[in-house]
Amino acid sequence: MPLGKKVRSSSASGRLETQHVTSILSELGTTGGRTRKTSGLGCPGEKVTDEYSASRRVGVSEDRKEQPEWLVRELLKQNRRRHSVTLGDKAQIMRQHHHSIESTHSLKIDEKISLDNLQKLKLAFEEIEMGGLRSIDVKNFGRIVKKCLGFPNTSNAQIQGLFKKIDYSGQGRISWGELCTHMLQEYKEKEETARRSKQVAFTLPATIKPLCHSIPIINIHSTSDGTIITVREDGAVCYWSPELKPQRTKHMFNEGPANRKSKWASDFTLMTEYNKLMIGTGDREIQLYELSTLEPYCQINTLDTVPLTLDYGYTGPDKCCILYGDTEGCVNIILVSSVGDTLRLWNKLPKIENMPNVAIDNAVLSPSVTFVRWKVHQDWVTQAKYFPSFQAVISSSNEEASSLVIGCVLPLTDAEQQLREIREACYEGKTKKVQLSWTPQLRASCDQTVFTIYKGVKTFDLCQKHSLLVTGGMDRIIRMWNPHFSGKPTGILKGHSAPIIYLCISSGDSQIFSVSIDSTVKIWDIQDQCCLFTADPNATGINGDISTCSYSPALKSLYTAADCIAVMSLKIRPQLCSHLNVSHNEPVMCCGYSEEFRQVVSCTEGSVVKVWDFDTGRQVFEFGGTHDLSSITCMTFDPKGRRLVTGGRDGCLKIWNFNNGQCLKTLKKDGECHEVCDCIFLKVHRNSYVMSVGRDRKIDIYSDIPEDPHHIQRPQRSWQDDLKNGHKGDILCVTHCPPSLLATSSYNGEIIVWNVVSGRIQTRFVSPLPAEHQNVKGLDTSVPSMIFLKNSKLQQFSSATALLSSGAMGCINLWNVLSGGKFMSSFKASRFQQKITKLAKTEKDTLYAADKIGYIYVYDMKTFALDAEQKPPRAENFWRAHTSRVTGLQIVDNDQVVLTSSMDFTVRLWSAHGEFIGTFGQYESWCVHISSSWMHPAVPYEVLIDPLSIPDHEILKVKTCLSDAINPNKTKADMEELRLETHTKLRLPPTSISDKDIEED
Repeated sequence: MPLGKKVRSSSASGRLETQHVTSILSELGTTGGRTRKTSGLGCPGEKVTDEYSASRRVGVSEDRKEQPEWLVRELLKQNRRRHSVTLGDKAQIMRQHHHSIESTHSLKIDEKISLDNLQKLKLAFEEIEMGGLRSIDVKNFGRIVKKCLGFPNTSNAQIQGLFKKIDYSGQGRISWGELCTHMLQEYKEKEETARRSKQVAFTLPATIKPLCHSIPIINIHSTSDGTIITVREDGAVCYWSPELKPQRTKHMFNEGPANRKSKWASDFTLMTEYNKLMIGTGDREIQLYELSTLEPYCQINTLDTVPLTLDYGYTGPDKCCILYGDTEGCVNIILVSSVGDTLRLWNKLPKIENMPNVAIDNAVLSPSVTFVRWKVHQDWVTQAKYFPSFQAVISSSNEEASSLVIGCVLPLTDAEQQLREIREACYEGKTKKVQLSWTPQLRASCDQTVFTIYKGVKTFDLCQKHSLLVTGGMDRIIRMWNPHFSGKPTGILKGHSAPIIYLCISSGDSQIFSVSIDSTVKIWDIQDQCCLFTADPNATGINGDISTCSYSPALKSLYTAADCIAVMSLKIRPQLCSHLNVSHNEPVMCCGYSEEFRQVVSCTEGSVVKVWDFDTGRQVFEFGGTHDLSSITCMTFDPKGRRLVTGGRDGCLKIWNFNNGQCLKTLKKDGECHEVCDCIFLKVHRNSYVMSVGRDRKIDIYSDIPEDPHHIQRPQRSWQDDLKNGHKGDILCVTHCPPSLLATSSYNGEIIVWNVVSGRIQTRFVSPLPAEHQNVKGLDTSVPSMIFLKNSKLQQFSSATALLSSGAMGCINLWNVLSGGKFMSSFKASRFQQKITKLAKTEKDTLYAADKIGYIYVYDMKTFALDAEQKPPRAENFWRAHTSRVTGLQIVDNDQVVLTSSMDFTVRLWSAHGEFIGTFGQYESWCVHISSSWMHPAVPYEVLIDPLSIPDHEILKVKTCLSDAINPNKTKADMEELRLETHTKLRLPPTSISDKDIEED
């Protein structure tokens, strides 16, 4: 939608005013000029703009891709057709089932609204307000949407869905203001999500290597193998490892006669293709050294001016370009063909001060050498570079009139002159040769593009992929240009407080790195034109004025030289194996299902909340993740399923409209707050409340009044029984049994059952220890999960209410809540004695239990017979769903599926029998009611390869030693003794089921 897109006036005016400007790059026939359109901010081209748009539509990416194979197969089955598909069949099938399948993938209504549509909607709402109504119901809203937006075919379900998202409180009416708030909030969160996906930072402080001298480093370059090369002004060349460990140092200017005058280096560069290091000197020389040995190779001397800035470009097979800028504002270009032969010839010339020498006047006499000198600026050249992709030379100076110039290497010639030169070469044997002339030539206006910039340019960079030129200088502003047009910049980046001395575009990451003379480093995003990261000198630890910088895209590191040499490496996000599907990039703390929207919501340790489409597994929305939000520890929905309540480590509860990321209320106590461990919504006498428990060991109760205008809400007064006789340990879990029972459990194993009407304790229990672990110290007795069993058919209960709670060593305890309360019995649910972390049940009294290592167990509660004399219940089914602690478990009865989440970064969906449907966020979508779309019979790859999933087998239990291989002469008795010793040792429980386990059952 246009409203969600940032528009900069400078971009628009720049685009309008520069359409008539002729570009030297266009005439040079560059690849970027031919293939890229120049509309849009930064003129990044159509491809970049499309990628950006796609990244901002969360949950809509990849929706236009080809339909999955399972869908085609199912549709053929429904039509009773053959199982081979022709192109015609496929097109017809897609048309027939467009509404049923594609509707979930298509753009939402609010994503299709344009600015004109929005104006029509506003007028329609105003007409209704003039009639005396300040809000409308869903019927009138649907009529307005279809009429004003021109979407007559929009389904009523889509309109009702949008209406419910706006009407989060369930009032049944919405206003124009609420519609605008919803849309603005949604787009704000989408922008924040896009920004969060681009988060980048350096590892700080920087790795610093002190320098034992005060001589400045003139430049830094890196080789293909990661070696960092620096050259000092006195000619000392240093090789460093990527971590700045010194490897080699050599003084290049101290090997001549002792009485020679001192020499200084002005700049250096690398001729990678020819394994040479090139240094420009104050004696008007360009010296070449072997890159591997640093032995002198040859030099070009008697230049007319000092080469202030030096650059090298590979222009083709055995061809290169050497260029340098000087103090007279000239760009000097030496074009060399047959480079290998030419350099070998120069290497055999007479030596001057132990260096083979060739004067520039003699060098250009060779047919393989061409020299051109362009008069470009009226001030010193601050930087000069050759860009092979553009076949152009770019130079800059501090002069405003010609701050930056993009020009050709050789003069461009017209067609008639080219034909004449071809005729002379073919018939008369003449070849074109540019004669040496120290008199600077002026380029024709058609041979160059001039950029006029306030206070000139000290540094620049050019990127072909994004068709982007960036400049920086004394005015502390970074300007972004379309290199084809010099009228106005397409973007301006402000933030530096000192002159900018270094710029680098990382095309692969779509980022700009900038450094100012005060040692401040910034990273900018190209598409959003915003600052992603700033490191000031206090954070980096770099002191002094920076003399030079270099960013290595291969090493993802920025090297700087000041009073010290330093490196700052980007923090690299861990790359998961391509076989692994994850829902989040961090541990998932909880998840839940909203029946109202058929959506799944999951929350993470980093306070990121994602909303998923239950029917396909696609991401719908995302919000949170900002640094001011604490880690989320628990969540619940309101009774209507339209609002989300989350609890955090900061002791606060937040109520959200999870469809647009708007925080509706913050619930917190006065004074010090402790972590919230669990929260629920409950209704008492038609009044709604939010209740939370946690590490403050008290029950906090908040009234739920959606129309209350106060954003921050305080809890009601605590129950007297809670203050005097409540829990002594951290409260981990709370559960409600309508109409009046409430149970809370704590870290020390205590369970208290409350009457929510009176606020008094009805009964309290202490979780018993298994008989075989009565005297074990440090045993985990916490109760992280409980559920009430109301109207159950358990044989032992005369009353209608029972309570199940997790116990020690993987047990589940059963309590009689009424009649004074009584412990009935306990049974081992986890076969591996792991803590049961989550409990859930179906409407038909089927119990699901999840443990600490990711297993799910299924029990039929109708068969429970928990008298001490009888056998404990047996699991009807069990499977390993995750590789880590299960943090969320919910049964969706209407669809007969199980929803789980875990600390292993995943949220998954399973059939009631444990068949793997899929991981939310995986590449392929699914349909809950079409089993052929499920991942079953496959299992999650990470579960399959996890070491704890190795089958339990006798041969895997035998401990082997290196001595067995060294001494193969052990007797049979020795081996039997070793086997018996191994089997008598206490071993960890297996994490998969063996034949022996099944026989024992």
